[in-house]
Amino acid sequence: MITSQTTLMADEMTQDSSARTQRDDQTAALARGRPVTRAAETQNPARGNPKPSGGWSKTIINFALDTVLLVIVCTLLFIAAVLRFVFPLPSASAGWTLWGFGYDAWSNLQFALVTILGLAILLHVMLHWSWVCGVMMTKVLKRDRTAAKLDEGQQTLWGVGLLIAVVNVVGLLVGLAYLMVQGPAL
Repeated sequence: MITSQTTLMADEMTQDSSARTQRDDQTAALARGRPVTRAAETQNPARGNPKPSGGWSKTIINFALDTVLLVIVCTLLFIAAVLRFVFPLPSASAGWTLWGFGYDAWSNLQFALVTILGLAILLHVMLHWSWVCGVMMTKVLKRDRTAAKLDEGQQTLWGVGLLIAVVNVVGLLVGLAYLMVQGPAL
């Protein structure tokens, strides 16, 4: 009798704790400006994280992207070391090859990987844009969490505007370099 009452009380406490956790999750979702949905439909029972109905969870996508970023960075480090320490100076590297590729081919591969890395970092920031906006609002601009928050449309506009500004600055710097480059003295 006492054991069954103890078990019943423990079950009630677990259910009450689970309901409290679900209410806390719903309150947090509302505070972040996200819609509240029924837990049974959208929650991953193992962690309580939203799981899209399409298959891949946000966690798996982030892990895959981070793995790709790590592979690209390691490959870039290898290529930079090859270009710096294995090949002679670029002006004297004519005819030198490593695994059938000359200095120019390795240099072109390095540029391609830098471009891919930049696009992957852009995708990484896009996937975490809500977090970036939240940090900017609370930590950098020192706004209260209860203050008016940017909705997703406003966050997207700020992100696109920032991307346009960054691309323009890089383009201006490349243009200036193109105009200011000097050939060898005759």
